[in-house]
Amino acid sequence: MAEGFVRHKQPWTTDEVQKLHRLAAKGMALKAIGKALTRSEESVQARAKQDGLKIAKLR
Repeated sequence: MAEGFVRHKQPWTTDEVQKLHRLAAKGMALKAIGKALTRSEESVQARAKQDGLKIAKLR
């Protein structure tokens, strides 16, 4: 099984949202952003969509 995420269903902090916006603006890939934020790719993608951000899908 893939590595589990301890932070399952945890709310996003203001710092995490700001970091997501910065990393997305730099053109980082979804997988890399997830790793940097210790969040799943699905979680990052959902939050980015909620905030209207475009994230590179490169792996």
